Amino acid sequence: MVRHGQTYFNIYNKLQGWSNSPLTDKGIQNAVDTGNKLANIKFTAAYCSDTTRAMDTANMILAKNTVSDLDTPVVSKFFREEFYGYFEGTDMDQAWYLAGAPHGMPTFRSIVEQESIGKAKDLLKAADPFHDAEDNAEYWQRLDQGLALIKDNSEIHDGDNVLLVSHGNTLLSLVECFGNGQFDVTERPANGSITKLHFHDDQIEVTAFNVQ
Repeated sequence: MVRHGQTYFNIYNKLQGWSNSPLTDKGIQNAVDTGNKLANIKFTAAYCSDTTRAMDTANMILAKNTVSDLDTPVVSKFFREEFYGYFEGTDMDQAWYLAGAPHGMPTFRSIVEQESIGKAKDLLKAADPFHDAEDNAEYWQRLDQGLALIKDNSEIHDGDNVLLVSHGNTLLSLVECFGNGQFDVTERPANGSITKLHFHDDQIEVTAFNVQ
């Protein structure tokens, strides 16, 4: 799994779930650098969310790959970032303050340290005046459909590699769920960073996180 390259909303510290902003020059370089790191990894399949920041990153990584027979990724809304509802485009620190401060947890870090990333989703939905933001159950119902796309792909066999380009909170959510507490999930992984998940039957294990 790769987090997409840096975007303008990343620079501006804005929540960017289903909303989208373009890759910066640095973000394009993130994708190129990661593509160079993965250039000799043979991928049987590739997936990404349907945001342009993820699609652009995935396409640039595949363009650098010298050993895979893949031109484009499978694009799916199931791999989108969490939907932040009313808080889309809001300053991240302000949004998490509004969600957590009434419960004595004024920052994203404090929510995760005292509760979980799943709880952060629930608190943000509760704070959303329209209640459009995804809560934890809604989020996983969608993401699980994306994971099923990979698991049910008959062209993927034991030992094969799959590329998935996704998002910061999605990576954190997967690592929290399948990382067995080995990794720090209080801060977002770097743009272009690599996280490795091992699929075995119905089990998923995170074996590396935020490799840069």
